[in-house]
Amino acid sequence: MADAPLLSVQGLAVHYGPIQAVKEISLGLHAGQITALVGANGAGKSTTLMALSGLLRKAAGTVLFEGRDITRLPPHKIVAAGVMQVAEGRATLGTLTVRENLELGAYTRRDGAAARAQDLARIYALFPRLQERERGLAGNLSGGEQQMLAIGRALMARPRLLLLDEPSMGLAPLVVQEIFRTLVHINRQGLTIFLVEQNVRQALKIAHRGYVLETGRIVLEGSGPALLAEPRVQAAYLGG
Repeated sequence: MADAPLLSVQGLAVHYGPIQAVKEISLGLHAGQITALVGANGAGKSTTLMALSGLLRKAAGTVLFEGRDITRLPPHKIVAAGVMQVAEGRATLGTLTVRENLELGAYTRRDGAAARAQDLARIYALFPRLQERERGLAGNLSGGEQQMLAIGRALMARPRLLLLDEPSMGLAPLVVQEIFRTLVHINRQGLTIFLVEQNVRQALKIAHRGYVLETGRIVLEGSGPALLAEPRVQAAYLGG
């Protein structure tokens, strides 16, 4: 019997007024894997992620995390349960320093200063540029550095599941490659990742499993390599 998913979604629906943006989708995220949700702009990817994080109300459906029903929990309790989202656009606090932004990521923790300092050192090892700029204002960072900061801040919460919304958006190709290499690295250290991305090729290259979302519905699913080789994916998203 296959292992139960770390996070299980059944029949998720989300409405914006009279418009149904997500249409009864079901998916599973397995521990230790990178799962990608890909599709065109406006397909409902970010809406799905915000609903899982508790930032949007669910019209229908059930979300289980480690077997616990988190469907109706508010965002801060979902974070405390072990699910952390890196928002689209990064959402760093520009008037605070890099270090202050990172320390805010640990606000739900009660395990003492020594443990938080250990994690801060780990973040700086992952992203040396953040350590170089730790006393500088986050608002003065480049787009790529702000994305590193947003990921680092999320990791400071010690999540068991990291949700990432369009981490490649607005970044130069070399920076995107660096970000994705880091995601692979932290996944190999044991962190489960759910990646929402418009950059279909880059996302499926690193994903163990993927789902393709079109107009609020999942139309394809499979392993990352299988979806990359799928003719419909190539025609729609990879230039043939």
